[in-house]
Amino acid sequence: MSEKIKSYVSKENVYDLLARQDYLVTQSNDLAKAFGNLTLLEHRLLDYCFSFVQKDDTEDTKYETKVLDIIKHFGLTSSGKTYKTVFKTFQSLMRKTALCILVQEDDGSRSILMTSLFQSIKFNEKSKIVFQFNSDVAPYIFQLKSRFYSFRLSELSRIKSKYTLTMLKLWNANVHGKWRNYNDPRSLPPSVTIKGTMEEWQTWFLGVDGEGNAKKWTASRFRQKVLTVALEEIKDIYKDVSVSITSIKNGRKVIGYEVGIIFMQNEN
Repeated sequence: MSEKIKSYVSKENVYDLLARQDYLVTQSNDLAKAFGNLTLLEHRLLDYCFSFVQKDDTEDTKYETKVLDIIKHFGLTSSGKTYKTVFKTFQSLMRKTALCILVQEDDGSRSILMTSLFQSIKFNEKSKIVFQFNSDVAPYIFQLKSRFYSFRLSELSRIKSKYTLTMLKLWNANVHGKWRNYNDPRSLPPSVTIKGTMEEWQTWFLGVDGEGNAKKWTASRFRQKVLTVALEEIKDIYKDVSVSITSIKNGRKVIGYEVGIIFMQNEN
């Protein structure tokens, strides 16, 4: 190996990659924030797939559904065009859910594992779909489902904006799964304050490019088109909620945001 090639794999470069945890999955709530690049339909289909997970599942569990069940769930019209849309959306999910996972080795060293969310997705000619999550990612999915993913699927399916879906998942992850008790209709979701840099917010909601860098919008555009849209829809869903967006500044430059979602009944 030449000296020139060696310079690209120096310890300093490896440490720099490991330190950039804005695009690394290290725990289950990171997985909840990892798919900002998905469309609304892709988000909904991924939620649908996650809904199949049960607490006793193993890493090699395969899940089965039918195209018609998906069409009925989303309230779509059954047609050849819709069947093709479902297929293309699964195809897109397979492509867009690549992940980088931080792994601790037995000798104490750390590695970056490049993998994907799905091990396989199979479409049968009788419109049966069988999918399996990647064994490297399955533990994060199981933990995400049991600790954080406490929304009802019907609640997620009526959301109009993908940014609202992301905000709900981010909200749930930040309160460590202490969501409403569905056995008690009087129970409300807990209030939360979510704080992040501009890069973190944009990674969570817009996704990253091929090099793991957050897609960048101006602070004002991001606030208006993403945060405001998501919080306004949350206010429509939960009538007793109060929301706020506070800019974090360095001089005159906005370098982050603090979002508050507060249930007034929780404060009494």
